[in-house]
Amino acid sequence: MQQELNRVIEQVSKEKGIDKSILISALENAMISAAKKTFGQQRKIEAQFNPEIGEVELFEAKTVVETVADPATEITLSEAKESLDPDAELGDELLSKLDSSRFGRIAAQAAKQNIVQRVRDAEREIIYNEFKGREGQLVNGIVQRFEKRNIIVNLGRTDAILPEKEQVPRERYRQGDRIRAYIVSVEITGRGPQIILSRTHPGMLNQLFAQEVPEIYEAIVEVKGVAREPGGRAKIAVISHDPDVDPVGACVGMKGTRVQAVVQELRGEKIDIVHWIPDQAEYVCRALAPAKVSKIIIDDDEHSMVVVVPDDQLALAIGRKGQNVRLAARLTGWRIDVCSEADAEEETRKARQSIGAIPGINDIVAELLYQEGFKSAEEIAASNLEDILDVEGVSKEKAEALHKSAKEYVVEKRRKEEEEAVIAKQQAAELAASELAAAELAASEPAAVDVAADAVQGDVAVDAVQDKAVSET
Repeated sequence: MQQELNRVIEQVSKEKGIDKSILISALENAMISAAKKTFGQQRKIEAQFNPEIGEVELFEAKTVVETVADPATEITLSEAKESLDPDAELGDELLSKLDSSRFGRIAAQAAKQNIVQRVRDAEREIIYNEFKGREGQLVNGIVQRFEKRNIIVNLGRTDAILPEKEQVPRERYRQGDRIRAYIVSVEITGRGPQIILSRTHPGMLNQLFAQEVPEIYEAIVEVKGVAREPGGRAKIAVISHDPDVDPVGACVGMKGTRVQAVVQELRGEKIDIVHWIPDQAEYVCRALAPAKVSKIIIDDDEHSMVVVVPDDQLALAIGRKGQNVRLAARLTGWRIDVCSEADAEEETRKARQSIGAIPGINDIVAELLYQEGFKSAEEIAASNLEDILDVEGVSKEKAEALHKSAKEYVVEKRRKEEEEAVIAKQQAAELAASELAAAELAASEPAAVDVAADAVQGDVAVDAVQDKAVSET
């Protein structure tokens, strides 16, 4: 019996990965709880595990007093010297050993449940701490079962959840399949640690490349950004901190072995590897590959770019259902608008025409305003005077005159447009009225024809009667 308890503690500690001190503490607390059920809740009871005898010893604490008010917690000086300690003094707290053999069946069962619960709580805490430190990493597991379209994955020591929203749409799994996923979060719940997995998170692509590319693992190559449309296409931006190492080549690997390993794990998801550079315009151009870019117009205030591509490259730049430009925007963090050279030329023509229509603006000033970013007379009228002063070669007096002229032109233009709208509305109403009158006239014509036909038939009948009468006579 002495060695049995020690052996149980040792075995449970190894199997569950729980520290012996936690198990011993659970035993002591369970014995205290059982003792209080047997001897009374008001008593001061302490427990201590003795590894030499393999037993949890129970002690009752009592305070030495002159007059006992509470027999459960106090003892007189004479009784203390006689039964506990001959050197006892008033105020001392003395311990006396209790007989644990007096425990009843209910108390023993309660102690057992207490120990089991403490061990379970300790195991949950260990699992939580283990996986909490692995957030943002990949984990391998086996598909255990399916619950409401969620996949329960067995990770060995515990189960994790792969929610429906974190699954790649075209991927299908069966019970017993091996699966690799990305740990999104680890939370503690009443039922223990809850581990959320993902197959769609951009971090999964990052971790897969870190496993396949030693340069990334060793921080020679750094991943600057990842954008994914799971199951379809992905873009990853990388930079090398060693001038002798090509970041794109390192990720591709010899004959594409490294990137193909990642593609295979993602079940055919296409991957574009982009060389990251500080120049944001050039970075956007590279992110839109394989499309070629002719020109980029940057708007820092709106954090957007207008990318002009050759007419035959427009579909390639946009991608299937806008996928390429969408991924490029996510990767770079810029709002990207793509247009063809023909569309850009047409927009430029309209912008220059609109600016040039403002009275007092010559072609040179109109071009300067356009190069500064103004696209119409309305933009100039709505802008601040400080924005016009930023145009090179435009003085304050000229800027004020331009601003005033633009406002007057826009007001007059809107007035004319309103007048034209009213006239167009009137003309439309008149046309509708004439069409209605014509329709009513067309509807009345069959009736008139019928009357005329009846009249003709009547005349024919009268003539026939007259002819008959004459012949009879």
